[in-house]
Amino acid sequence: MTQTIQELEQFQSTIASPDNVIIKFTAGWCPDCHRMDAFFPEVEEEFEQLPVYEINRDNFPDLAEQYEVMGIPSLLVFKDGEKIGHLHSADAKTPEQTTEFLSSYFS
Repeated sequence: MTQTIQELEQFQSTIASPDNVIIKFTAGWCPDCHRMDAFFPEVEEEFEQLPVYEINRDNFPDLAEQYEVMGIPSLLVFKDGEKIGHLHSADAKTPEQTTEFLSSYFS
């Protein structure tokens, strides 16, 4: 189940996890984000205990810039505070693309 990040401190503590975590950059006005929202529960079912956190890109533009989020939706994988994976919006159009990306980090 996806949790929403509301504050910078929450983001920092989330990405500091020793386990892989997913940060999904999104925005309410983004049609591709709504498309991903429609199929993402199906993707989540393929993985046990998928740690997904959503952040509104418009509320945190500095984070989006810092982590090179040029388009949304974007899925970033973090471990120990470091970005170790990035699924760019152009490659996040289908459940298959998203599942293939996540399979690299979660089994």
